[in-house]
Amino acid sequence: MKVVVLGGGPGGYVCAIRAAQLGAEVTLVEQQHLGGTCLNSGCIPTKVLLHTTEIYDMLRKQSADLGLKMNDLALEWSAVQYRKDMIVSQLTDGVKTILETNQINVIMGKGRFITNNELEVITRDKQRIIVGFDKAVIATGSEAIRVPIPGADLEGVLTSTEALSLENLPESICIIGGGVIGCEFASIYSSAGSKVTIVEMLPNLIANMDEEIVECLKNQFFESGIDIYTNGKVEKIERHENKLKVTVSTSSGTKNIVAEKVLISTGRKPNISQIGLENLGVEADKGSILVDKSMKTNVDNIYAIGDCTGGVLLAHVASAEGIIAAENMMGKYTPIDFKTVSYCVYTKPEIASVGLNEKQALKQGYNIKVGKFPLYANGKSVIKGEVNGLVKFVIDEDTDEIIGLHIAGPNATELIAVGAMAIRLEATLDEIISTIYAHPTVSESIHEAAHAVHRNAIHIPRL
Repeated sequence: MKVVVLGGGPGGYVCAIRAAQLGAEVTLVEQQHLGGTCLNSGCIPTKVLLHTTEIYDMLRKQSADLGLKMNDLALEWSAVQYRKDMIVSQLTDGVKTILETNQINVIMGKGRFITNNELEVITRDKQRIIVGFDKAVIATGSEAIRVPIPGADLEGVLTSTEALSLENLPESICIIGGGVIGCEFASIYSSAGSKVTIVEMLPNLIANMDEEIVECLKNQFFESGIDIYTNGKVEKIERHENKLKVTVSTSSGTKNIVAEKVLISTGRKPNISQIGLENLGVEADKGSILVDKSMKTNVDNIYAIGDCTGGVLLAHVASAEGIIAAENMMGKYTPIDFKTVSYCVYTKPEIASVGLNEKQALKQGYNIKVGKFPLYANGKSVIKGEVNGLVKFVIDEDTDEIIGLHIAGPNATELIAVGAMAIRLEATLDEIISTIYAHPTVSESIHEAAHAVHRNAIHIPRL
């Protein structure tokens, strides 16, 4: 079977590999860079910057407490940028090698469907290639939402891609948008020493996550000197001497924020224009391709995965959908279950979530119990000097089944896999409690939070 995959991001290249493993003859078409936005200008490079700036911030603030004498500590931004570029290059080369070893034909160019069995590709050197296929997977990802703010085109107003590659650290930066991307950039630049202001139009930062967990992050942001304006609407951006002035309407009146740089970080939308959907007859709604649980569109031999379907816009979801699409098109008929999708924010503290939060569970009609354990009572967190955190379980009161786990603290993005596995296995509270956790670890706080559901946490005073 001949399969073509349009888009080489974390959904597309994973789908191509899985289809090849199952015996398909696969062609992958990518317009810009293998690995897509995530690997080249999203997940990976931001985490490189977060890693270095977090260490730098910790050492300059806590070195004396840690027993370290730091006389000449400095952040060499150009070296950090070089390391970021080298890591991206290493990982993209790795993707290229994996595709080659799976005998996948990679064409770098812009693809457009001309029939439901032919894809036209204009290569980088302007050659026109027609790729025939039996089945196709659309994995064209997403693009940044451009908010029509007056002054958004001024010099010094950045996209997230540009904010990753600044030659020099800005003295100050105003970030418009307090979602995952905005908060991660706030953490990067604040830790590096810039004055950071966040403007968010909703009542809270990272609005889709548990409020108590996000509160841990907000507290850390305030402690780090980050100014936060929620329920704020940006009216305009203007030049102000050699800086930029952002005018914001808030419930307490108009605020003027002056900063050297402004980052517009207001989310992403599916990228499905100019790929020939009209020639396929594929149905879309509100700019997103419609698919079923096998990731198949209304056209029998056309599948779509990742951000272009408008579902959960996360790299690991796109990869999971890529595997599902490949297996279904090759006859394995595997469904997808989104209950185990983890949401991760790589700030300090890290925050992570899987399953339902309290509000979502109540809205869906559950009777719930909640267990919480603060990290100031966890020995390993105290050792690490990262006690501004919380572990929180949401439990179905009628069955004792785990329906949500929410974590703020060190290694939260790693620990959340415990909750994902528990939800996947329909585990009950007793199965968490009866598991023995190593000591001293941050993971012990998961055990304690489970005990706390019945007010039996060991290492906090009993009220």
